[in-house]
Amino acid sequence: MSDASVLNDDLQGPAVRAPVPAPLQTVPSSAAVLLSRIAFGLLAIVALLALVIGLALWQKVNGMQEQLARQSADALAQSLEARTLARQAQEVVRDTAARLALTETRVGEVALQRAQLEELMQSLSRSRDENLVVDIESAVRLALQQAQVTGNVQPLLAALKAGDLRIARAAQPRLAPLQRAMQHDADRLRSSASADSGEALQKLDELMRGIDELPPLNAVATRGDGLNSWQPEPIPADAPWWQRFLLMVQAEARSLLRVGRIERPEAVLLTPDQTFFLRENLKLKLLNARLALLSRQIDTARNELANVSASINRYFDPASRRVQAAATLLQQLQAQMKTSEPPRIDETLAALATAAAGR
Repeated sequence: MSDASVLNDDLQGPAVRAPVPAPLQTVPSSAAVLLSRIAFGLLAIVALLALVIGLALWQKVNGMQEQLARQSADALAQSLEARTLARQAQEVVRDTAARLALTETRVGEVALQRAQLEELMQSLSRSRDENLVVDIESAVRLALQQAQVTGNVQPLLAALKAGDLRIARAAQPRLAPLQRAMQHDADRLRSSASADSGEALQKLDELMRGIDELPPLNAVATRGDGLNSWQPEPIPADAPWWQRFLLMVQAEARSLLRVGRIERPEAVLLTPDQTFFLRENLKLKLLNARLALLSRQIDTARNELANVSASINRYFDPASRRVQAAATLLQQLQAQMKTSEPPRIDETLAALATAAAGR
């Protein structure tokens, strides 16, 4: 019997107990116990599973909470770091803005100083260019005056060349037109330069020295060049005395008398005093021609030489060798003194005026 049946008998007391077959009462009670045990085991298993699942869920939730806490802490740290970085960035921006403002101020100062320096350099350059232009202009004008007085263009060419070299050393593009103008004028002067007047002056000096030796047309007895004067016939040594006497008388007679055609009576009627003043007048005319040649008054020099040539042809013996030589020198001088304009450098002077005006 089981404990349940015993307990049931005790509760019922001495009641009439019905006879129960033993096999039929034993089987159901063991099955119930088994079922109860199975149910209890299942409940224990379920409870255990629920406990395990709860523990797992609790651990998972705890892990999630820890992870969330960590993430929150990380987010907070990142937020703090971001705030720090933002603050630092703001400070950097403010510092950069201050530096930028300072840099802009310094750049403005540097730009102002650069503008002032450029203006100063331009002022110095203009001053140097102006001084250079003034020096070149003074040298060129002095050489031009010298060339106009002496007729020699070599000093003027030298002044133009020196100015060209100074401009080339200065290397200023503003003075390039002046350099080109000086080169053009120099080329024109070289191509159109007249011959040196030194040879003409020497010929004039030679004419002035030979004026006193020119025989006048009426000086028959005093002519010594022997060109047109009558020469007595030579007396043979073996001639008889009477023939020599006649030849001597004939020579004396011919020396006392000369018959010829007088084309210019005023030349024959010159007295010795008039001849002296005529020679002095010719010297003065030659001297005037020399001065005119030195002052580059070519027309005046040609006129004086023409007057001298006319006087020599009128008052002096054209058959004389000295007179012919003087006439030849006069012709050479007249051919050498060609009418020409004085040396001019208008292009250079205009370029100098433009450069001096600063244009």
